[in-house]
Formats: sequence, C-alpha cells, structure tokens
Amino acid sequence: MIDFVSTFVSFFAVIDPIGTLPVFVAVTRSHDEATRRRMAIVATAVAAAILVFFVIAGEFILSAMSVPLAAFKVAGGIVLFLFALTMIFGESKPEEELRLVESADEGAIYPLAVPSIAGPGSMLAAVLLTENARFGFVEQALTTGVMLFVLGLTFVLMLSAGWIQRRIGQSGASVVSRVMGLILASVSVEAVLSGIKAYFGL
Repeated sequence: MIDFVSTFVSFFAVIDPIGTLPVFVAVTRSHDEATRRRMAIVATAVAAAILVFFVIAGEFILSAMSVPLAAFKVAGGIVLFLFALTMIFGESKPEEELRLVESADEGAIYPLAVPSIAGPGSMLAAVLLTENARFGFVEQALTTGVMLFVLGLTFVLMLSAGWIQRRIGQSGASVVSRVMGLILASVSVEAVLSGIKAYFGL
C-alpha cells in the first residue's frame, strides 16, 4: 500500500497549486468569469492527460531506449533537486512563470497547463512514483488517483484564484513555493539514493 501522505506531499510540491494561482490570474486577467472557468477546465484536463501519459508510458519509453530505471531515478532526482533549488533560492514559480505570460501568447495550454501545472518536475514524479518494479497495478492506480486529486485541488484553487490571491498576495505565494521547494529537495535526494542502491544492487 502506498504512503498517501508522502505521495500527496510529493505531487503537491511538484505541481505547486499555490504557485499556479498568480500565473492563472495573469493569463486570464482580461477574460470574463465564464471564460476563466473554461480555461481552468482546459488547463487541468490537458495537464492531467500529459501526466497520466507519463504514468502509463513513461517507463515503457525508457525501456525502448534501453535506459535503466535506476539511471532515470538518479537523473530524475538530480533534476528535481536542481528544480527544488531554483524554487528555494532563485525565482519562485510565480515569479518565473509570470515572465512567460508576458513573453508568450496567453492561453490555457501555455504557460498554464505546461509548464505551470504539468512541468518537468511533475512529469518525473509521475514516472518515479509509479515504478513497475516497486508498485503493483492497484498501488499505481492509487498513486494516479492522488495525482488527479492534487490536479482537482489545483482546479478548485484556480476557480478561487482572485479571492485567494487577494488574501495571501504574490509574496505569500512565493513563500509557499519556497517551502514546497525544500520538501521537494528531500524527495529528490531520496530518489537519487534509491536509484544508486538499485543500480548497484545494494
């Protein structure tokens, strides 16, 4: 059986629903309420489709490329760790992705669905947390359910984005993003250590 709390925290850290709020507000600032709701639905659905694809096919793609999962876990853990460091010390997710809104066509797909919701970190987590060698079908389904629950939470928060941002402000969203970065750093270190153990058979 999976650890629901650990799985939830891991997906919450990489998807970062709080950090998505300023991006959503910026992307939808010129639209009415009905359009904002439709964009939230589209963004969540696209992100869910991408992450479920990585749950189902991510490991098969690695196998087809003859990449051991242990090597992917080490590489993925390092990437997640670097991603976590940018969340802690660099620009927070809201600050970084608000720049994307300014330099790209506004839309639910980019930068909202990708990379704000379904970013590199969440794609890697979707593969690592549903590893075939460690988890059976039921456990993978439960993990996918937790991931979809976090996406559902992201959707609800997007619908309440205006009210929430008025309460916590962009500074509050930045603080939450940095705390999530610290949690993600510990998750990534565990992935690296697990990959090293698996590769050397320790």
